[in-house]
Amino acid sequence: MFADPTALTQTAAPVAPDAPARIVVLGIGNLLWADEGFGVRCIEALQRGFEFAEHVRLVDGGTQGLYLLHHVQEADALLIFDAIDYGLEPGTLKAVRDAEVPLFMGAKKMSLHQTGFQEVLALAQFTGRYPAQVLLLGCQPQELDDYGGSLRPVVKAALEQALHLGLQELERWGARPQPRRAALQVREAVTLDELAMSAYEAQRPSPEMACRFGDERFFPAPAAG
Repeated sequence: MFADPTALTQTAAPVAPDAPARIVVLGIGNLLWADEGFGVRCIEALQRGFEFAEHVRLVDGGTQGLYLLHHVQEADALLIFDAIDYGLEPGTLKAVRDAEVPLFMGAKKMSLHQTGFQEVLALAQFTGRYPAQVLLLGCQPQELDDYGGSLRPVVKAALEQALHLGLQELERWGARPQPRRAALQVREAVTLDELAMSAYEAQRPSPEMACRFGDERFFPAPAAG
């Protein structure tokens, strides 16, 4: 997904003096709706390209909503990757920190998963178990209404920059990312092998063969007049 994992850690930031004891890296979204899968693809790429210290957990949050509460509660530092409608040019990345994160997770909702995750953050705050540090790396999507589609090229191009920014923050937090040495074992990947980007793009049917944008055979156009 990126050519040279070592290049992404060559400008490692110094470890912060308040390095967190527990780090959770969370990607949320829906792989089946084109750019909605951005956050999950970031997690997939991080795990396939890097190894981390034992106190770091990578989570494919998908669209689990409230089921992600315990992941947020257990984190001292939380890094979130997601597709966010900032109202910017497609493929634009924007970093949001700490108290501002819940505001952006709820503004201009693109899907139900954002509503659910805003509630997760609110519940974690209510219970008094909320990360001391939160960073949201969001990417402006280009296309969402493509069932079975993959990331659009402009969003896929932004993925590498998002990983670079995320790895810099993880270095600062003391996550100790290193290029992966040991291959992932069967079913060890946070994203199932069948849904890995290469397999997903190779096996998905064409728009002509599948009802991806709305097939007139099943959704006929309204009668004229």
